[in-house]
Amino acid sequence: MSTRMSVSQPLNWKTVAPEPPQQTATFAAQASLPLLPVPELETTLTRLTESLKPLAWSDAELAATEAKIAQFAVGKGPELQERLLERSKQHKHWLEEWWDNTGYLGYRDSVVVNVSYYYGFDAHPVHLRQSPAARAAHLAHETMHFRQRLKLGQLKPEATKEGPICMDTYRWMFDCCRVPGPEGLDWSVTYAAPGDTGNDGHIIVFRNNRPWKVQATQNGRILEPREFEQQFHEIWNNSDAEYPGIGVLSASNRDVWAKDYTELASSPHNAAILQAIQSAAFTISFDSSSPITPEHHSRALWHGDVANGVPVGLQNRWVDKPVQYVVFENGVAGLMGEHSVMDGTPTVRLADDVLNAIASKTPDKKPPPDAVPMTPTPLDWQLSPATVGAIEAANTAARELVESQALGFLVTKYGKAAIKRFGVSPDSWAQLVVQLAYQRLRGGEARTGGTYEAASTRRFFKGRTEAIRVVSLESDAWVAGMDAPGVEPQEKKRLFDEAVKTHGSLARAAGQGQGIDRHLFGLKKLVKEGEEVPALFTDPLYLRSSNWVLSTSAVFSKHFPVYGWGEVVPDGFGVAYMTGFDDRLQYTITSRKESPNARFCEEIARAAEDLYALHAETSKPRL
Repeated sequence: MSTRMSVSQPLNWKTVAPEPPQQTATFAAQASLPLLPVPELETTLTRLTESLKPLAWSDAELAATEAKIAQFAVGKGPELQERLLERSKQHKHWLEEWWDNTGYLGYRDSVVVNVSYYYGFDAHPVHLRQSPAARAAHLAHETMHFRQRLKLGQLKPEATKEGPICMDTYRWMFDCCRVPGPEGLDWSVTYAAPGDTGNDGHIIVFRNNRPWKVQATQNGRILEPREFEQQFHEIWNNSDAEYPGIGVLSASNRDVWAKDYTELASSPHNAAILQAIQSAAFTISFDSSSPITPEHHSRALWHGDVANGVPVGLQNRWVDKPVQYVVFENGVAGLMGEHSVMDGTPTVRLADDVLNAIASKTPDKKPPPDAVPMTPTPLDWQLSPATVGAIEAANTAARELVESQALGFLVTKYGKAAIKRFGVSPDSWAQLVVQLAYQRLRGGEARTGGTYEAASTRRFFKGRTEAIRVVSLESDAWVAGMDAPGVEPQEKKRLFDEAVKTHGSLARAAGQGQGIDRHLFGLKKLVKEGEEVPALFTDPLYLRSSNWVLSTSAVFSKHFPVYGWGEVVPDGFGVAYMTGFDDRLQYTITSRKESPNARFCEEIARAAEDLYALHAETSKPRL
């Protein structure tokens, strides 16, 4: 596949990735998965109305919006609903193309902070050699084996208690890369081939900004950790010079990156390097910092360090790759993920499987007797004056982006075990802690937006996510009751129970493809050119309800001491949390520096203590 930039997004880019072999264990359930439903219009509008009530600034504003909803229900709404139902008959996933492009590939700000996410890993097992090269070698070895099992269809398929879930986006985990589109739409290129058995492949390793091509297999077998380690030492020992930070270009505004990419790829020499990076199974970056605290571990993965005004972390990455491992000078490590064609849950599975395998490994197996020592290949760019100038501009933009961000991290004194003894869903508990904290942070100020919680829709074919609209009349009533004078503890507990019940109902509906936001998004997309846009879609309250001032989500891995992503609106917060640890809840809060990040963290800690105290006083814990 050529690296020459297309004029526009290829129509078939998504179908180029080989279809999964459905006769194998990994993908056996794909053909039987239900398709994403189109909710009933009346149901969606009823849910929308309920979700707007706590966000309205006045009764008059709510009444005006309700009138627009009523008009939509009898006016343009049914016609758009019929169009959407017809589209659902013609597409196996009516939302896929729209969501790819509108949600991700048409987004033009830097993917760093705004789109990408990170997972920080726990310490390297003590029984294995302790060096950055050794740690990276084990990550490379086990990830190549995971990739091979995926290609052979030998990965155990994922499932919930309700049944199997979609494995389709695993097609975009390896051997592929996002590319910047010169006409405002990016796409991903894949070098995976039908029938590939995972017995061949290379990775790209960055050290001091210099990319190296590392062959990951030999004679049809995946290299042993010691063979990777030998190559990584070679890289470490031969990357001491100052190398141009080309990688920072990938962290630019997407339109700027598209222009710089075209210039870079105009050299056949550079085009070959771009192809080597894009076709790599994954990348590993040896970064120069040594994070110790959770905050530094988070920031070093999220956007890399800035040293002496230079974004040294982002110069040493290629942020368009879906799987990018980062290994620091002190052996601390993690993963930075590109979000556009694959959500975070598949890479949680990847990291869990890889880290579990490393933890259970015996001391390194020796290479076979006929193994030939491998030598990595440095890939040194040819720089035009235009590219030199582009790097300088990208450095400035990246530094400003990094320095605009605040991050807070906290853990509570209790976790899942205590919450379950109180008979409460840990996810609802964690979400309502955030609601109480945010209302206290706001004081009496009017809301500027709603709360988004990601719900997985992977029970459906090619399903990705839906929005849980967390703010409800019930959650607001509990929050108000917690600080209102004269409200007895038992009444606070009753209000809390009602809020939990509502949150659970909203979460279940979203996971069943019966949310509000994707449905209304689809209806709006079907307004034809020249047709009047229904008043509902420009209504201030409706627009405010999807201004996600709190963007929240939870994943869990016992191997992740940190994880997170950035805020999604200028005045908002990103709230990444984990509820799976028995002894703690874990929150990472991101925002722009002008937002009161530290105070929000303090309020979350206080809200968590207050909620625990309420249950300790009013509930009889389950044994």
